[in-house]
Amino acid sequence: VQLQAYGGGLVQAGGFLRLSCAASGSTFTNYAMGWFRQTPGKEREFVATIAWSGARTIYADSVKGRFTISRDNAKNTVNLQMNSLKPEDTAVYYCAAGAYRSDVAGYAYWGQGTLVTVSS
Repeated sequence: VQLQAYGGGLVQAGGFLRLSCAASGSTFTNYAMGWFRQTPGKEREFVATIAWSGARTIYADSVKGRFTISRDNAKNTVNLQMNSLKPEDTAVYYCAAGAYRSDVAGYAYWGQGTLVTVSS
């Protein structure tokens, strides 16, 4: 499956952004979809995941209550609504397809990443 993430940009602290990821090349509902993020010199970290049906989600504690993951199986897209953004949310955000897990190893397919910068 091929993944294309988009929607990153520069936003002030307290603002919001919506990331999207378009999937193609395989049956979208075969996969849970996750969002991860990475900053220079650090390991890629889990942000959120959503099961194939959209009925179950898991969030990292650092984003719980601020971020919402959703998916549209008719359009083969997964979204990440990010509200109340903080400077520490600055990172390259990656979407991924795989198992309903919160670790990098659970995902076999990755998008190219989209940069989110939150200014203080």
